[in-house]
Amino acid sequence: MLVMYIGQVAKDILKWPRPLSPPVVKLEKRVIMEYGMPSTHAMAATTISFTLLISSMDRYQDVLGGVLMTAVLIVLTYPAWTLIDCLDLASPLFPVCAIVVPFFLSYNYPMSECYSPTRADTTTILASGAGMIIGFWINHFFQLVSEPAESLPVVQNIPPLTVDILVLSLARFVVGITLTLLVRQLARTLSLQVLYSWFKVVTRNKEARQRLEIEVPYKFVTYTSVGICATTFVPMLHRFLGLL
Repeated sequence: MLVMYIGQVAKDILKWPRPLSPPVVKLEKRVIMEYGMPSTHAMAATTISFTLLISSMDRYQDVLGGVLMTAVLIVLTYPAWTLIDCLDLASPLFPVCAIVVPFFLSYNYPMSECYSPTRADTTTILASGAGMIIGFWINHFFQLVSEPAESLPVVQNIPPLTVDILVLSLARFVVGITLTLLVRQLARTLSLQVLYSWFKVVTRNKEARQRLEIEVPYKFVTYTSVGICATTFVPMLHRFLGLL
């Protein structure tokens, strides 16, 4: 979340344009108005797997810039990782911080000269992360996840891929994705209806969704709900149906 937020904000502060088209072919029209430096693709890939992800729409300068910025962030934040993890598991007030801080950062995102999907994407990323953090906290705080046995058998070989395993995996996927999509649609519809009513905006006004006071809250509520659902309610449903 931190890396993606800093990378997205840096784009609108640095305002380095993407390569000219032509000669570059722009495959995804949605991000035409989004700046390219630093590459958040490279930043995310470096943070997660410490490997370099080269995307066709990035210049090598953007990729290198993203990798270098991520390396600096890792060095600066590493001493606090253990403390943050302990707070996440032990502090009853941590969910409040997990909501307030990402929402504050999303709402105070740097303004662009013209509308860009960067703010919406950043809000989606922060909200999803906040939802997952809260979901993991709920699992631990209310002991919804059973503790593993102390003496587990050592797995010597990977079990063979059988029809039963494939069916079980497919069932988990279908159940999980269905519940997540239902929660996403419900949260999205309800949050938009409340915001449209509060700000007296005509329903289904697509341009109104780009307004700061509407876009950020509805995106945040929607994807925070998705994150909580994916980490808490989906595993609970799997256990109830005997899929775990």
